[in-house]
Amino acid sequence: MKSVEVHRTIEGPQDAPVLILSGSVGSNLDMWLPQRTALSDEYRVISYDHRGHGKSPVPAGPYTIADLAGDVLALLDQLEIEKAHFCGLSLGGAVGQWLGRYHPHRLDQLVLACTSSSFAPPEAWAERAENVRTKGTEWLADFSLGRWLSKDFDDAHQIAAVRAMVANTPADGYINTCAALGAWDFAGELAEIPTPTLVIAGSEDPATPPEHLRDIAAAIPRSRLAVLEGAAHLANIERPVEFNDLLRAHLLG
Repeated sequence: MKSVEVHRTIEGPQDAPVLILSGSVGSNLDMWLPQRTALSDEYRVISYDHRGHGKSPVPAGPYTIADLAGDVLALLDQLEIEKAHFCGLSLGGAVGQWLGRYHPHRLDQLVLACTSSSFAPPEAWAERAENVRTKGTEWLADFSLGRWLSKDFDDAHQIAAVRAMVANTPADGYINTCAALGAWDFAGELAEIPTPTLVIAGSEDPATPPEHLRDIAAAIPRSRLAVLEGAAHLANIERPVEFNDLLRAHLLG
């Protein structure tokens, strides 16, 4: 499928190392505010909306992970960036795995957070897509909150922001992305990723439990695992200080 020009923000010094931030299905680039604020003094931070999400175009689907990764490659080419650090969470982590396997020459360091080499079965994603088709993204927002943020997370502003982010996701974009996640099965490819990789799990993540991340870290040759205690799926929001410290340490190599 032809690449699309994704909506993005670029923050930080022009001559600093580049860090790409790639988010979850049902998110937009605002999910990375804790990282953008903390890291844009040190890095040229580029956060973006996946196709079908946020302010990016919503082309006809279904999509594949390769399609979404192709959008990242097109973004790098457009900005004349030869290599970048890449941090992907959930869906963004799948994109990172694909890039690490097939275009490692475009990556410096790789971070895979709260993701999986195989998400729920295709039937589960087809059911979720049908629910969004019939009930809309308001249903999706209620469904996602309990999985994305732990029961002990009590930041009312952040909770409201996450809910609004999901509820405002274009329904067609989400539905088309469900097909990509349902078809994702990458366990057999992980050993071919040569990029130094940090794998981050949330101990309370029901969407991509820690054992999924342990399997990824065990399969990628140059990788290590970190588990953020008490964090659910959006570990970067629930544990921003710890998440950012892990990023800094890994990106320095």
